[in-house]
Amino acid sequence: MSASKTIKVTQTGSPIRRTKDQRATLVGLGLNKMHRTVVLEDTPSIRGMIRKVAHMVKVDGE
Repeated sequence: MSASKTIKVTQTGSPIRRTKDQRATLVGLGLNKMHRTVVLEDTPSIRGMIRKVAHMVKVDGE
């Protein structure tokens, strides 16, 4: 079995004064507070969520 690729996502922007769907996307990614970091599987759906809130997150490949 091959190991699946992962990416590390860190929240850098505040969800204050953002739209409800952007806030929900952050929660869906497992982020809800500043400077939180999560490691997620690198899938097209996760990439789409990251693209939606790209101005509030920093992405590092692993």
